[in-house]
Amino acid sequence: MVAASNSVGVELEQASDPLVLFDEWLHTASQSEVNDANAMSLATATPDGVPSVRIVLLKRRDARGFSFFTNGESRKGGELRENQHAALCFHWKSRQRQIRIEGTITELPPAEVDDYFRQRHRMSQIGAWASQQSRPLTSRAELIALTTEYEKKFPDDVPKPPYWTGFVLKPQRMEFWQERDYRLHDRFVFTFNGAGEWTKQRLFP
Repeated sequence: MVAASNSVGVELEQASDPLVLFDEWLHTASQSEVNDANAMSLATATPDGVPSVRIVLLKRRDARGFSFFTNGESRKGGELRENQHAALCFHWKSRQRQIRIEGTITELPPAEVDDYFRQRHRMSQIGAWASQQSRPLTSRAELIALTTEYEKKFPDDVPKPPYWTGFVLKPQRMEFWQERDYRLHDRFVFTFNGAGEWTKQRLFP
């Protein structure tokens, strides 16, 4: 006999605001995931629809959406500037949960990017200069040499590289997935209607 519902299923079924539910799930995951509960898969695509995906870290969730920072000249940076449609996926194995988010991308204001860059560890700041992200690298020795070079170049404060930026994804569709026995999972999708409201629908697993 398969149980019709449990406390987790009821929580998901009764939710009406996907952003509030996201915050609750992220908070819970941060207490049980071994590393980086804020890790998310970021899927981008070229203008003609060729996709790529990688893991990045969510740094902020506010009224604008989901923010992260990166080298704007990387593959993902270039694709986000050419095709503003993107998707995120959070998977928390410890909680048997997944959230898929689809939306549109905009670049964060330079002052906000500057402020975040100043909060980074010094060596992460140096690394942003040393790494020509997504470009060919002859050896790890070359990367270490570049890192040492920029450590000497910036003995005190490290300025933000001109290509380093941040993006925010404004959600238009958010899907919540909770694992259940026998693959009879709970799955709900919230769709933003453009008038400030979310509609909700249960999906077959």
